[in-house]
Amino acid sequence: MTDLVRLSVSHRYSASPERVFDAWLDPEKAGHFLFATPGGRMTRVEIDPVVGGGFTITEQRGEVEAEHVGRYLEIDRPRRLVFEFGVPAYSSEMGRVEIDIAPLEAGCRLTLTAWVDPEYADRTEQDWTKILAGLETVF
Repeated sequence: MTDLVRLSVSHRYSASPERVFDAWLDPEKAGHFLFATPGGRMTRVEIDPVVGGGFTITEQRGEVEAEHVGRYLEIDRPRRLVFEFGVPAYSSEMGRVEIDIAPLEAGCRLTLTAWVDPEYADRTEQDWTKILAGLETVF
């Protein structure tokens, strides 16, 4: 197995920590930003928002069906969310993602930390940056 590298991306939101946190666990809201692409169409968003619960988010991207699956490891509303996730079509391995949300005087700052294969680090960092920017559209 390859040694993983740690990457971290942050985004500031004008919404409260509670609203930002809850968007990750609400199927309707998550379907608008989580693993969503501009040309894709969400076909399935299932979330069981409990520790040990899982999620499946599937987007139709042209002829390809992109399915992301995961399991929640830690849920500490509104401060921290930890989950593992993967894309079964490409790998049986699961990645780990930690989301930490800090309140600000107006809004909050979300910091996402992920451990990834060095070969995919740049692309993964870009993808998570787009996802965090997409979360902004939910509010």
